[in-house]
Amino acid sequence: MGYKSEFLTHPWECVFDEQSKILILGSFPSPKSRQNGFYYAHPQNIFWQTLSFVLGKPQPADDKKSKMLFLLENKIALWDVLHSCDINGASDNAIVNPIANKFKPLLDASNISTIFTTGKKATELFQKLCSKEAGMNSIYLPSTSPANVKTHKSAKFLEHWELVTKALKDL
Repeated sequence: MGYKSEFLTHPWECVFDEQSKILILGSFPSPKSRQNGFYYAHPQNIFWQTLSFVLGKPQPADDKKSKMLFLLENKIALWDVLHSCDINGASDNAIVNPIANKFKPLLDASNISTIFTTGKKATELFQKLCSKEAGMNSIYLPSTSPANVKTHKSAKFLEHWELVTKALKDL
Protein backbone atom coordinates (compact mmCIF):
# COMPACT_ATOMS: atom_id res chain seq x y z
CA MET A 1 0.00 0.00 0.00
CA GLY A 2 1.58 3.30 -1.10
CA TYR A 3 1.31 6.61 0.67
CA LYS A 4 0.29 9.77 -1.09
CA SER A 5 2.57 12.78 -1.14
CA GLU A 6 1.15 16.04 0.08
CA PHE A 7 1.99 19.56 -1.01
CA LEU A 8 3.44 21.53 1.89
CA THR A 9 4.70 25.08 2.32
CA HIS A 10 7.52 25.82 4.75
CA PRO A 11 5.94 26.83 8.08
CA TRP A 12 8.57 29.28 9.40
CA GLU A 13 10.71 32.22 8.45
CA CYS A 14 14.48 32.10 8.49
CA VAL A 15 16.08 32.66 11.90
CA PHE A 16 18.66 35.42 11.38
CA ASP A 17 19.58 38.98 12.14
CA GLU A 18 21.94 41.50 10.55
CA GLN A 19 24.83 40.08 12.62
CA SER A 20 24.45 36.52 11.23
CA LYS A 21 27.67 35.36 9.57
CA ILE A 22 26.85 31.82 8.45
CA LEU A 23 23.69 30.14 7.23
CA ILE A 24 22.87 26.49 7.89
CA LEU A 25 20.22 24.94 5.64
CA GLY A 26 18.32 21.69 5.79
CA SER A 27 16.10 20.53 2.97
CA PHE A 28 12.56 20.83 4.45
CA PRO A 29 11.16 20.39 7.99
CA SER A 30 10.30 16.85 9.04
CA PRO A 31 6.80 15.96 10.25
CA LYS A 32 8.14 15.93 13.86
CA SER A 33 9.67 19.38 13.45
CA ARG A 34 6.45 20.74 11.92
CA GLN A 35 4.46 19.15 14.75
CA ASN A 36 6.77 20.67 17.40
CA GLY A 37 6.98 24.06 15.71
CA PHE A 38 10.72 24.45 15.11
CA TYR A 39 13.76 23.18 13.24
CA TYR A 40 15.37 19.82 14.09
CA ALA A 41 12.75 18.88 16.68
CA HIS A 42 12.84 15.10 16.25
CA PRO A 43 14.11 13.76 19.60
CA GLN A 44 16.69 11.55 17.86
CA ASN A 45 18.04 14.31 15.60
CA ILE A 46 21.43 15.40 16.93
CA PHE A 47 21.58 18.83 15.25
CA TRP A 48 21.47 20.89 18.47
CA GLN A 49 23.83 18.52 20.27
CA THR A 50 26.32 18.58 17.38
CA LEU A 51 26.20 22.34 16.90
CA SER A 52 26.69 22.94 20.64
CA PHE A 53 29.60 20.50 20.72
CA VAL A 54 31.54 22.04 17.80
CA LEU A 55 30.93 25.56 19.13
CA GLY A 56 32.01 24.54 22.64
CA LYS A 57 28.80 25.98 24.08
CA PRO A 58 26.08 24.50 26.30
CA GLN A 59 23.18 23.02 24.40
CA PRO A 60 20.14 25.34 24.37
CA ALA A 61 17.02 24.41 26.31
CA ASP A 62 14.47 22.47 24.31
CA ASP A 63 12.21 25.39 23.42
CA LYS A 64 11.97 27.60 20.35
CA LYS A 65 12.97 30.85 22.11
CA SER A 66 16.13 29.34 23.66
CA LYS A 67 17.18 27.80 20.35
CA MET A 68 16.61 31.03 18.45
CA LEU A 69 18.65 32.96 21.01
CA PHE A 70 21.43 30.34 20.83
CA LEU A 71 21.62 30.74 17.04
CA LEU A 72 21.62 34.53 17.08
CA GLU A 73 24.17 34.78 19.91
CA ASN A 74 26.48 32.60 17.83
CA LYS A 75 25.87 34.60 14.61
CA ILE A 76 24.19 31.63 12.91
CA ALA A 77 21.19 31.86 10.60
CA LEU A 78 19.01 28.76 10.16
CA TRP A 79 16.54 27.93 7.40
CA ASP A 80 15.79 25.33 4.74
CA VAL A 81 16.50 25.17 1.03
CA LEU A 82 12.88 24.63 0.07
CA HIS A 83 9.92 26.98 0.33
CA SER A 84 7.52 24.21 -0.67
CA CYS A 85 7.37 20.72 -2.14
CA ASP A 86 5.36 17.56 -2.41
CA ILE A 87 6.61 15.13 0.21
CA ASN A 88 5.58 11.87 1.77
CA GLY A 89 6.78 11.57 5.38
CA ALA A 90 10.24 12.74 6.42
CA SER A 91 12.51 11.22 3.79
CA ASP A 92 14.40 13.65 1.58
CA ASN A 93 14.12 11.01 -1.14
CA ALA A 94 10.34 11.57 -1.10
CA ILE A 95 10.66 15.23 -2.13
CA VAL A 96 9.16 16.05 -5.55
CA ASN A 97 8.22 19.33 -7.21
CA PRO A 98 10.62 21.38 -5.07
CA ILE A 99 10.30 25.16 -5.00
CA ALA A 100 13.31 26.89 -3.49
CA ASN A 101 13.46 29.76 -1.04
CA LYS A 102 15.00 33.02 -2.30
CA PHE A 103 18.34 33.69 -0.62
CA LYS A 104 19.48 37.01 -2.11
CA PRO A 105 17.22 39.14 0.16
CA LEU A 106 18.49 37.28 3.23
CA LEU A 107 22.11 37.63 2.19
CA ASP A 108 21.61 41.34 1.49
CA ALA A 109 20.08 41.87 4.96
CA SER A 110 22.86 40.12 6.91
CA ASN A 111 26.62 39.53 7.06
CA ILE A 112 26.30 35.93 5.86
CA SER A 113 29.33 34.91 3.83
CA THR A 114 29.22 31.11 4.17
CA ILE A 115 26.33 28.72 3.53
CA PHE A 116 26.27 25.15 4.86
CA THR A 117 23.77 22.51 3.78
CA THR A 118 22.99 19.52 5.99
CA GLY A 119 22.70 16.28 4.11
CA LYS A 120 23.19 15.21 0.53
CA LYS A 121 19.70 16.16 -0.64
CA ALA A 122 19.85 19.68 0.81
CA THR A 123 23.25 20.16 -0.82
CA GLU A 124 22.03 18.82 -4.16
CA LEU A 125 18.88 20.97 -4.09
CA PHE A 126 20.78 24.12 -3.13
CA GLN A 127 23.40 23.66 -5.85
CA LYS A 128 20.74 22.93 -8.47
CA LEU A 129 18.07 25.45 -7.51
CA CYS A 130 19.69 28.21 -5.44
CA SER A 131 23.41 28.73 -5.90
CA LYS A 132 23.05 31.01 -8.92
CA GLU A 133 20.40 33.21 -7.25
CA ALA A 134 22.37 33.28 -3.98
CA GLY A 135 25.63 34.03 -5.76
CA MET A 136 27.52 31.31 -3.90
CA ASN A 137 27.76 27.57 -3.44
CA SER A 138 27.09 25.73 -0.19
CA ILE A 139 29.40 23.56 1.88
CA TYR A 140 28.16 20.04 2.65
CA LEU A 141 27.65 18.90 6.24
CA PRO A 142 26.56 15.34 7.03
CA SER A 143 22.95 15.01 8.10
CA THR A 144 22.13 14.94 11.82
CA SER A 145 18.93 13.02 11.10
CA PRO A 146 18.20 9.70 12.83
CA ALA A 147 18.22 8.19 9.32
CA ASN A 148 21.97 8.97 9.17
CA VAL A 149 22.83 7.47 12.57
CA LYS A 150 25.53 5.16 11.13
CA THR A 151 27.78 8.11 10.33
CA HIS A 152 27.21 10.16 13.51
CA LYS A 153 30.04 8.51 15.44
CA SER A 154 32.62 8.71 12.66
CA ALA A 155 35.56 11.10 12.84
CA LYS A 156 34.62 12.46 9.41
CA PHE A 157 31.20 13.52 10.74
CA LEU A 158 32.70 15.87 13.32
CA GLU A 159 35.47 17.00 10.95
CA HIS A 160 32.79 18.31 8.60
CA TRP A 161 30.81 19.97 11.37
CA GLU A 162 33.94 21.67 12.76
CA LEU A 163 33.95 23.68 9.50
CA VAL A 164 31.13 25.69 11.09
CA THR A 165 33.43 26.79 13.93
CA LYS A 166 36.23 27.51 11.49
CA ALA A 167 33.96 29.65 9.31
CA LEU A 168 32.83 31.67 12.31
CA LYS A 169 36.42 32.23 13.49
CA ASP A 170 37.65 33.16 10.01
CA LEU A 171 35.12 35.96 9.68
